[in-house]
Amino acid sequence: MVPSILSLSIPFLAACSALFASTEARPHRRQGSSASPNFLAAYTVPLSNGTDALPSPVAGTSLKALTLGRGTQNYTCADSTANSVPVSIGAVATLFDASPLLPFLPPMEGQEVLDMLPSYLVSFPYAALENSSLPVKGHHFFNSAVVPIFDLTSTGVGLLVGSKVGDIAAPTGSTPGPNGIGPGAVDWLALGAADGSSGLAEGYRVFTAGGKPPKTCEGQAPTIEVQYGAQYWFYG
Repeated sequence: MVPSILSLSIPFLAACSALFASTEARPHRRQGSSASPNFLAAYTVPLSNGTDALPSPVAGTSLKALTLGRGTQNYTCADSTANSVPVSIGAVATLFDASPLLPFLPPMEGQEVLDMLPSYLVSFPYAALENSSLPVKGHHFFNSAVVPIFDLTSTGVGLLVGSKVGDIAAPTGSTPGPNGIGPGAVDWLALGAADGSSGLAEGYRVFTAGGKPPKTCEGQAPTIEVQYGAQYWFYG
């Protein structure tokens, strides 16, 4: 469900103010700027949807990046009839650094506020988000072998070539799409590091909003792009 502006807490509004400050107000957009490690250390990835849970981060790893992903989940249709179902061909997303928001958030409310943001982001115009002052931490895409890639090398974090190790449904009541309309929220995932990874051992996709395809291809184009938002947590 998309939160009403009237229901938003003061910390949430402060975070959004920082998140969506225009480039006119903040013309020098930072690339991958991070909050103090002390702020990141106070946060742990949510693992449970209320019924099932993803595996915990491997012992000895620590949180390297906390990001907000915004992009599209992409699908193809063999034809435009109800006899065909959309087939996933991956996703494309920009990973925005969430750590600059953390100093705005009281410790007891920070996680709750962060968990609201993907539902807000999926309804926010993507072009405006691209022009916001929130630093870009990296990019998410799929390679030619349809393997998920998380490239945070430009900000010195690392590269994760994802290998799925956990998959649970998004919680009941998750935002189904922009403005609360859509087929549903994609699953929460835990990803291990496959060959080619560097600097990162694990990644998590949680608090998803949108991203699921229509149930069938009836009336659909050959390629479908479904808007989505999510939290992405990276450990190494």
